[in-house]
Amino acid sequence: MLLERQPTTAANAIERLVGMQAQVPKDPYVGLWTRIERFDPAELARLIEKRRAVRMASLRGTIHLHTARDALALRAVLQPVAERRWRNQFGRRLTPAERTRVAAAGRRLVEREPRTFDELGRLLHERWPELEPFALAMTIRADVPLVQVPPRGIWGTGGLARHTSAEDWLGQPLARSAAPDALIRRYLAAFGPATIMDAQSWSGLTLLRDAFERLRPALRTLRDERDRELFDLRRAPLPDPATAAPPRFLPEYDNVLLGHKDRTRITAVSGYTPVVGDAWLLVDGFVRATWRIERTDRAAVLRIAAFEPISGRDRTAVTGEGKRLLALAAPDANRRDVRFA
Repeated sequence: MLLERQPTTAANAIERLVGMQAQVPKDPYVGLWTRIERFDPAELARLIEKRRAVRMASLRGTIHLHTARDALALRAVLQPVAERRWRNQFGRRLTPAERTRVAAAGRRLVEREPRTFDELGRLLHERWPELEPFALAMTIRADVPLVQVPPRGIWGTGGLARHTSAEDWLGQPLARSAAPDALIRRYLAAFGPATIMDAQSWSGLTLLRDAFERLRPALRTLRDERDRELFDLRRAPLPDPATAAPPRFLPEYDNVLLGHKDRTRITAVSGYTPVVGDAWLLVDGFVRATWRIERTDRAAVLRIAAFEPISGRDRTAVTGEGKRLLALAAPDANRRDVRFA
């Protein structure tokens, strides 16, 4: 949804993207604004407040914004990601029996009252003083599907990340199926064509080759410039290579940047990894600059730092898009400027 903004709802867009990276609370708002016609931040805030969308650890073990339906459906599929991360960090600190007891106690604590990880670890440490609080809290993160509750993630407000269980918050049980087939199809619908390694890098899952082979008869296959096999949905559109891509402002994290193991598809820099704290500007479909908004009194300045020269025509288009971004992010500013470094 980056070639042309879509006339759709926030919930539909979130599901089409199979969730949105959300450890920075404002990121999904910027990501949706850049994809949806006439996006209103209040629409997403209402989804979160009414429990129709939640923030939870999912893809790659990182915080994502999902609709309630996807949160319940995806947890079992992505549980191996949480399990692997826990075992790598804490697997030798708890016996299986201890882990079961810790998880049960942690679930009771967060369902009694939403807790921060610090609070949760401290309360569990009182019962298991031989174990460090952080390891105890991360055990709950791995074994209990936690969601962050409002006001965390609400536009224009803020709050600590407090957690409760998805089942308690949403009032429904988790789906039981752990098969990745549906997730792979949805990934390809959003980010295909892609390799098996791309899908594994995006999801955090491993050993997806068997699932791709099961799906192969229903998929289209192609070869890229390096003769790697790519998969896609049979009827997925493939825009003409000459299609112009308008400038798009992306947040610090966006799965279009993280959707493939080979990020030269969008960065043109081999081995490139987005840096924490940087937000990204696409020009003609590639990352060409970083951006940030600075506020002083009643003024707002959008500063763009380009990696390479941006043509006059592209600067005009970027400036127009930047002013629209400032209207979203700084509606109370008396003066809004776009400046290029």
